[in-house]
Amino acid sequence: MEKAALETRSVTHTTFVIERRYPFSSDHVFAAFSDPAKKRRWFHPGEGTQVEEMEMNFRVGGAERKTFHMEQGFVCTNHTIYQDIVPNRRIVFAYTMRVGDHCISSSQGTVELLPEGKQTKLIFTEQAAFFEGADGPQMRQNGWGSLFDQLERHLAQ
Repeated sequence: MEKAALETRSVTHTTFVIERRYPFSSDHVFAAFSDPAKKRRWFHPGEGTQVEEMEMNFRVGGAERKTFHMEQGFVCTNHTIYQDIVPNRRIVFAYTMRVGDHCISSSQGTVELLPEGKQTKLIFTEQAAFFEGADGPQMRQNGWGSLFDQLERHLAQ
């Protein structure tokens, strides 16, 4: 890498938390994350996006890879490694996101599922580093918010 590129390289760090309550048991919510067929139905950026690839090995040390063709014309790839899994309670994963060949971010995400009677409280925490050309913290937080909206619709079906 050229010296000038190293001198101008920047990283934006952020941490955000999203909380949701779902009127379903924690095992039902956990299954939406752990079952590849179920996750494929709700875990995508939204209408107009084509899922080109989704491979998932849901175990500690297992990998997940998703490639989306966005309606804006670019390809986005998400590569995930599962760090910790406690069935029906917790999922911890590290992931990178790429647009084309350019890595735009590296993150660690934690999904906590807390039973509350017949409901489940989901607490999602992301710690992220965003690189040049990244979507940025607010867009990423909004993206996860949309995913959790889609999860709620999927769980209700």
